[in-house]
Amino acid sequence: METADAGARSAAALPRRRGLALDLTLLAVVGVLLIAAIAAGAAAIYREFYSPTAFVERYLSLLAEGRAADALAVPGVAVDSEELEAAGLPTTASDALLRPAALATLTEIDIAEESVREDGVVLISVTYRAGAYDGSTTFEVQPGPQIGVAPTWRFARSPLALMDLSVSGSMTFEVNGFELDKRQVSPDGVDADPAAPVSLLVFSPGIYSVSVDTAIAATPGVAVLSDSPFAVVPVQVQAEATTAFVEVVRQRVQEFLDGCVTQDVLQPTACPFGFVVQDRVVSPPAWSMIQQPTVDVVPDGAAWKIPETPAMAHIDVDIRSLFDGSVDHVSQDVPFVVSGTITVLPDGSASIVVGGYPTE
Repeated sequence: METADAGARSAAALPRRRGLALDLTLLAVVGVLLIAAIAAGAAAIYREFYSPTAFVERYLSLLAEGRAADALAVPGVAVDSEELEAAGLPTTASDALLRPAALATLTEIDIAEESVREDGVVLISVTYRAGAYDGSTTFEVQPGPQIGVAPTWRFARSPLALMDLSVSGSMTFEVNGFELDKRQVSPDGVDADPAAPVSLLVFSPGIYSVSVDTAIAATPGVAVLSDSPFAVVPVQVQAEATTAFVEVVRQRVQEFLDGCVTQDVLQPTACPFGFVVQDRVVSPPAWSMIQQPTVDVVPDGAAWKIPETPAMAHIDVDIRSLFDGSVDHVSQDVPFVVSGTITVLPDGSASIVVGGYPTE
């Protein structure tokens, strides 16, 4: 009887052991899946918030949103004079363009590649569209101070670049519509040399369009892509005289010559033409202009000039011969050349000095 009861109990315990084993197996599988999910989630969080790629994406998003001050505050972006000097860059470079008003659009940002150098620096290559131009840049990123268990990053090489800008023909210019004066950004201040280039720090990546639009000078602009961190971006802009300015100069030349022909002397004072005779003038000579010069205005370094232009005056005068006393009427064309210099004054006005010389 006891043997039969023991067999029954053993038969009943067998399904229970199998059920327990199945439960333990299921728990183990769930545990593995949970650990895998946690690991995947941690990896996703790391990639999204704490990876060097996320660090670079954050910097680029700040530029795309026009948040220049926040982008400048990203670790490793701002530079001091010692860093500029060590890189062979001008220590007096201006930060005037590190502001929202000077930023252009930055879109279609995409991480192209991530790699690690032997020294531990992470290279992050990105592609983007700056304004209407496609570009690519590789950033150098290194670990920053540890904050708890979360890693931090900083730029090993600042993503700022330096624009070496030469603007001829104007003291003022615009960068992406933001107006600047050389005297504002030059270390020489009000004594800035109009012909000397100025050094301006700019964000990289970024597109910068430099133009001139004043009453005197204008240019359609030069667009430059800053895509190399801590590099020099040379820019040269030559402004051209505006139609209105050329017309003012032409009027000034005409007024100058009109003043010359009103002088009833053989050699009008400070004028580019005259007439020489060996005999005696009977009556005051009469001057007139028969060919006005075709005046143009061209750049002359940091200033402007009136290029040499031919013109023709005419003189009518009665001359008495010292030999026999006879009187002859002289009516003669007198060719000459007009030229001039134009200096733009600090207040934006122009000083026009007209000159020239006779050609006979």
